Amino acid sequence: MKKKGVDIRDVAALAGVSVGSASRVINGVENVSPATREKVERAIAVLDYRPNHAAQSLRSRSSKTIGCLFTDVTNPLYARLFRALEERLRVEGYMLLLANGLNDPQREVETLAMFGRRGMDGVIAAPGNERDEQVLAALNALTMPVVLLDRDMAAPHCDALLFDHAAGIKVAMAHLFSLGHRRIALALWRASSRPVRRRIEGYRAAYRAAGLAPPTDLLVQAASATSSVYADVDALLRRPDRPTAIVAQGTYTLGSTLRAIADNGLRIPHDISVVTIGDTDVARDHRPPISLLNVDSKQVAELVAGLLRSRMAEAPAAGRAEKVPLVFTDRGSVGPPAG
Repeated sequence: MKKKGVDIRDVAALAGVSVGSASRVINGVENVSPATREKVERAIAVLDYRPNHAAQSLRSRSSKTIGCLFTDVTNPLYARLFRALEERLRVEGYMLLLANGLNDPQREVETLAMFGRRGMDGVIAAPGNERDEQVLAALNALTMPVVLLDRDMAAPHCDALLFDHAAGIKVAMAHLFSLGHRRIALALWRASSRPVRRRIEGYRAAYRAAGLAPPTDLLVQAASATSSVYADVDALLRRPDRPTAIVAQGTYTLGSTLRAIADNGLRIPHDISVVTIGDTDVARDHRPPISLLNVDSKQVAELVAGLLRSRMAEAPAAGRAEKVPLVFTDRGSVGPPAG
């Protein structure tokens, strides 16, 4: 049981090292010998020492916390990214504080302001309202390093990690074109966010690259990220010139797309090919598993950590942007058009 009043001096005395050496071990500094680290960690365990993080923050001006704003972590894609970020930043001694913006601009403004008041060491932000003036003002008011996750925003001092949606869509579409598909539908949700804009750009660019005019009747957009596209996809599939392939973003859009396909008695990939964006249980558990475009969550976490770390150390004046590719994986849900 921890005795009252145990502090870093007790740890240093028991370990037989200086207070400075004990402090470096406790704060996770790398330039400590393995022998010293082992002695200090043993003393910490014996004394059941717990650092006073409030006092540490005052001394170092570091809270060891990173604010993370996502639209909705119930989305499996965001949940997977958050887990990868949490694991990667934990290695450097940081804890992530997660907040869901739920595509509500006022909620996003309040969350960003709270991150600022709490003195976070950094912020990772993927707001749902990229063009909202108040959200943008709240973001630009932050004084700590900020990494925007797959968002285009007028925030000159923020870094950005961007997913290359357009290039990924073009790769998947080129594969479908090579199999003989010409009528390929795209199912998304109706939003002005960067991912939606770039996916539509990539879709149209892929048609032009194949020497074809982009269709105007095969783009399906749900009212929200959690809305169904069942009725629209069902209507497309009942047409005599129905699409022979569909690219659908993950989770709710993919689920309602697959239901429409099944209710029309179509088999995947014999009658229609399907590609999804982002890996989910729905995509993995389907038979056959749905082919997909996906980012490497661990790569994303590594790049975000690098951007935060370098800005904490150097404070570069201008924001930087890095891109992560979307990789296409054929899992058996694509094939040549029927007939």
